[in-house]
Amino acid sequence: MPNTRSRPADSYSPLYFLASLGAGGLAVTFFMYLFFWVPHPGQPVPVFEDIMAAFQTGDTPLQAAIVIAMLGIALFGFLNIKALVWNIGQYRAFRQTEAYRKLTTTNAETQLLAMPLALAMTVNVGFILGLVFVPGLWGIVEYFFPFAMAAFVAIGVLAFRMVADFLGRVLTKGGVFDVTAHNSFAQLLPAFAISMVAVGLAAPAAMSTTPLIQGISLIASTFFGFTAIVYAVVAAITGFNSMLHYGTARESGPTLMVVVPILTVLGIMFLRQNHGLHVSFDSHTAKADDLVFLTRILSVQVLFALLGLLVLRRQGYFAAFLFGEGNSPGAYALVCPGVALSVMTHFWINKGLVANGLVAKFSTGYWALTAVALALQVAMIWLVFHLNRRHFGRPAQGRVVPAE
Repeated sequence: MPNTRSRPADSYSPLYFLASLGAGGLAVTFFMYLFFWVPHPGQPVPVFEDIMAAFQTGDTPLQAAIVIAMLGIALFGFLNIKALVWNIGQYRAFRQTEAYRKLTTTNAETQLLAMPLALAMTVNVGFILGLVFVPGLWGIVEYFFPFAMAAFVAIGVLAFRMVADFLGRVLTKGGVFDVTAHNSFAQLLPAFAISMVAVGLAAPAAMSTTPLIQGISLIASTFFGFTAIVYAVVAAITGFNSMLHYGTARESGPTLMVVVPILTVLGIMFLRQNHGLHVSFDSHTAKADDLVFLTRILSVQVLFALLGLLVLRRQGYFAAFLFGEGNSPGAYALVCPGVALSVMTHFWINKGLVANGLVAKFSTGYWALTAVALALQVAMIWLVFHLNRRHFGRPAQGRVVPAE
């Protein structure tokens, strides 16, 4: 009697790398508590010593926030790495299958970019774990920056090779790109992956005190960042044109909101670069410039989030793939916009409104606005666990087929 019990994840897709990405993004949302609420004089980010000092001297709400943040970072950092390791093992086996060969002959080949995207996120999460849990790290952090940049460049090269395989095929052989299947923003996944590399490469620009390291960081992150921008613009224009002709592909509906995380990642990249230019290159931007910049980004993000939700609701996506019998690994793409909006809202409030005196930090208005970011975070936590249960949980008993 054959065993018919199976999970959706047993039918592997490279899009399951998004499960790792989503968990890593949630770890970042918890780091926002520490980044904006814990004083960290002397360095641009809070480190273990700052966190412990704030816990010892802070009031009860701050202590509770620190505990929640550290637990959240530890939990979702673990889930991020666990999902990445599982995906790498599954991906290696998947490469030997006929399904992989067929994938690399269709538009869906760009799904492979979910791997470098997840890898880049995990490097970022690893750095957060080090800052939060490793005592004395900041004293030797300069030695880590060259290795971190080398890791991101290696991931960027991997992403470029995958993009080259795809573009080399579709741009040199007529008729192999199916325009009728381009009716979503799925082709923006390469831009998302490259932008994640860019923001990682920009970190030393904001954190290093060595001008040469900062300069290399600025140059490398600019190259990858603007590569992502160019790719995203081209893919978005052609994809939107196809959607106007053929409607949005139902299972790819969540990709309509991929612009949201791309903008958050690139926005943080530019903020990191500006900080590095201020510290070592005597280039200064006004606080009002940050407010306008962040407001513009958040405005575009809200527009694309509303557009995506409108289409998903009209198509019945949630009823089909979140609560119905359908299971799509692409549903994990829904986590990214919520996480990205939560993170960008924190930046907009603290680097925009508070920095310019429009809202007093920790005032009633501050917490009313911050509640939006926290609500998005909670919703994405629920979504991650909900999707994990559907895709990786205990399989339901299938219909028994008699042996022949």
